Amino acid sequence: MLKFTIRTIAVFVLLILAGVNQAKAQGVSAYFGVGSANDGAGTSPGCASKQVFDEVTSACEPGPTIGGAFGVIGADFLILPHLGVNAEYSFRFAQANYLPGAGLNARPSFYDFNAVYQPTTGDRRIVPVLEGGIGGSRLSLYFNQSSCITQICQSSSQVVATSNHFQLHGAVGVKIYVKSDIFIKPQFDLHWVHNLDQQYGSDFVPQYTIAVGYTFGRH
Repeated sequence: MLKFTIRTIAVFVLLILAGVNQAKAQGVSAYFGVGSANDGAGTSPGCASKQVFDEVTSACEPGPTIGGAFGVIGADFLILPHLGVNAEYSFRFAQANYLPGAGLNARPSFYDFNAVYQPTTGDRRIVPVLEGGIGGSRLSLYFNQSSCITQICQSSSQVVATSNHFQLHGAVGVKIYVKSDIFIKPQFDLHWVHNLDQQYGSDFVPQYTIAVGYTFGRH
């Protein structure tokens, strides 16, 4: 599923870039950035607040949270002066603790396909951006273990389970052009992920990113 998602985003971006020379294209932008997404810990029945029951250890332990450094890659294509389409993929760079007592880590990711609205024309230095669409979320669980033989230790990590969810996505950002075609894009995203509260504390995941991008065909 993850490879399919990455390929889908890549194909979408390539199709957008392939349309740069089309006469009707109003502007094509591609960007990459960093930021963070956040969700709190849930609570299992019979456990203290923000603790979950670990079936492996048969004990309650602190529940997992979403946080840390995320990367984002995306592209948008304006079909009309103010309207277009967009695709984004955001992912946590490193594994995070999920259930340490069971040796489990997790890496969440989000992908979405959106309609894009830019209230101002693309030739302005500051261009607000509104996005809204649908997509999915993927949570990969890793089992980590280490072994030592004659004082030589090795560690391994492998995916043992994945969880996929449908999501609704909205975002508000602004492109600030520092040169004619190069922009910086701070953005706030809100993911509503169906049944994510089965793993974390809420279905809502706010995300904050800042990206650097390039706009083709800007005038």
